[in-house]
Amino acid sequence: MAANNTVDDLKVQDLKVEESTTPKPEATSGATAEKPAKVKKDKPKQDKPKQDKPKQDKPKQEKSKQEKLQVMAEAAAPVEVLEFNRSPEEVEKALKDWANQPLTANQRKPDEKILPKSDARNVLITSALPYVNNVPHLGNLIGSLLSADVFGRYCRLRNYNTLYICGTDEYGTATETKALEEKCTPRQICDKYYELHTKIYKWFQLDFDYFGRTSTDKQTQISQDIFWKLYNRNLVLKEKVDQLYCDTCQRFLADRYVAGTCPDPACRFDDARGDQCDRCQKLINAVELIEPKCQICRSTPQIKTSEHLFLDLPNLAPDVRKWFDESVKTGHWTNTASAITEAWLNEGLKPRCITRDLKWGTPVPLEGYTDKVFYVWFDAPIGYLSITANYTDEWEKWWKQPDKVELFQFMAKDNVPFHSVIFPACLLGSQDNYNVVNHLSGIDYLNYEDSKFSKSRGIGVFGDHAQDTEIPSDIWRFYLLCIRPESQDSVFSWNDLMSKNNSELLNNLGNFVNRAIAFCEKNFSGKIGDASKLETPLDQMFVAQISYELNAYIEAMERTRLRDGLKCVLRMSRYGNQYLQLKQPWAKCKGSDADRTDAEISVTLALNLVYLLSLVLQPFMPTTSNEIRHQLNVEQTVYALENSFRCYLPAGHSIGQAVPLFKRVEKPLADTYRERFAGKRN
Repeated sequence: MAANNTVDDLKVQDLKVEESTTPKPEATSGATAEKPAKVKKDKPKQDKPKQDKPKQDKPKQEKSKQEKLQVMAEAAAPVEVLEFNRSPEEVEKALKDWANQPLTANQRKPDEKILPKSDARNVLITSALPYVNNVPHLGNLIGSLLSADVFGRYCRLRNYNTLYICGTDEYGTATETKALEEKCTPRQICDKYYELHTKIYKWFQLDFDYFGRTSTDKQTQISQDIFWKLYNRNLVLKEKVDQLYCDTCQRFLADRYVAGTCPDPACRFDDARGDQCDRCQKLINAVELIEPKCQICRSTPQIKTSEHLFLDLPNLAPDVRKWFDESVKTGHWTNTASAITEAWLNEGLKPRCITRDLKWGTPVPLEGYTDKVFYVWFDAPIGYLSITANYTDEWEKWWKQPDKVELFQFMAKDNVPFHSVIFPACLLGSQDNYNVVNHLSGIDYLNYEDSKFSKSRGIGVFGDHAQDTEIPSDIWRFYLLCIRPESQDSVFSWNDLMSKNNSELLNNLGNFVNRAIAFCEKNFSGKIGDASKLETPLDQMFVAQISYELNAYIEAMERTRLRDGLKCVLRMSRYGNQYLQLKQPWAKCKGSDADRTDAEISVTLALNLVYLLSLVLQPFMPTTSNEIRHQLNVEQTVYALENSFRCYLPAGHSIGQAVPLFKRVEKPLADTYRERFAGKRN
């Protein structure tokens, strides 16, 4: 049958195909014409490409009652209906873009220092600095570091001039406490745990441009410089403070050296720390704690007076409010981040103490206070600046050019007020033309099964344990991003991980990639056909639909809605599976020359989508992305991510061999890990 150039004649835009997690069988015979309306009714004999489905390692066994209930629950889940419904104008534009040569991604030289450029979009990315004295758990990873990594990878694919810096937060009470526990110096603690953090992040494939630390000379220089600028503008106050003093330890107790019951009547959490309650998230003064205890010797401290320095936040409030109103209007702030900041500003800012009676920290340079150090939440965010300064001597080009650089920051909600109020107040108050955050991605908490992560009780998966499982880092990344708590707290669940791996990765994404590559191997000797001219309405509609989904992906990623971006990736592969079911190339390749040509074009379009999937998947699953390109035999050339679906694979290109991308996660394995990481519960 001759192809029709008019999309409306077949009403392809009105097609609705119900998506199932299990691929529909491929026909070996039937009409050679496109009959999409009958696809749901026809169930012809299967002719599966080789290796279309990964083989299970274990022999088939009778399912237990619990397993049967799990399968029934998954089968009962609502089925998403996907539509090929782009307008004629969208189709026309997509076909024009399809014909354009794809743009090559920028490649950096191995030792090149990344600096802002006048002819590029300059993106500076930071993630909340992890405390050096503990092992990060999955919630810590998705809360800041992994999220920032995904966004950084996306920016590089878009050819933005991108710098992603992070490092360990090494000063403060937490490090002193850990050093006391392990009977060593704070420096030794920092060296030990810095190496541990580095190994964990490398295994999770976090692609920092520079991963530093805060206990450096640069940190001291920059922190003290900002302090003096604030002090000289009369924005630093001196006040006597009632503080808890331990007679046994012969020292004033910094916030993290004391714990007690939260003073808020609506909370009364019995393990609140001296600076913030982990349950209600309210900031508190240590002397307000009910029944406080010294965390070193467990004795009851007494209240004594000590003189400290305070940041005059009330005086800075108008500047912070003006900046915030503009930033939240022009930038991409999560609802969580903007709501927390708004609440702080509406309540009214109060002077904030910026010094502590500690030894391990950035020294206070003011006479009379040289026996103190800066409070970690004054100088820890300055670590972004000092870490950049340790990366390049030209660090001010990133931090003092607000008209040329966009600053994105990623963190969990407990860190938001320090990055959206206190840190901006310091930078604005210094009047030194610092970049202040333009886009703040502050998200909620990830909990573990029916509890919270707890290292002391062994509850939950921590970074050093994840690599000891049979689950690759790509799968950990994928699942954490699937459940990223972007609007409310979310829960890590082994059953859910198993379900999403088996349905979304194995049956959807992996199946599409494998069947497209394997079919080309089997029927077209692994050669890419010529798809420069697309005359079949469904082919045209397919290109337009994928372009539409690609733009939805880009919009989500630009707004740091990473979970939504991943959903777009999975929708693209669903469209790919449905397109092949509608086109039935396995039937047409056995028909006339015209039918075989049509089948070749269908497979070529599918394989170009496979390449596009390798791009949009790269920020989330870098190893899988590389493996897809390896199977397509296009490892040398990496294209940039543009706003339209392109023809990436030239006619005549020889692809590689199809190999299953994913393995099924069986229920016994999930149950084993659930038990292993259940910990000791009260």
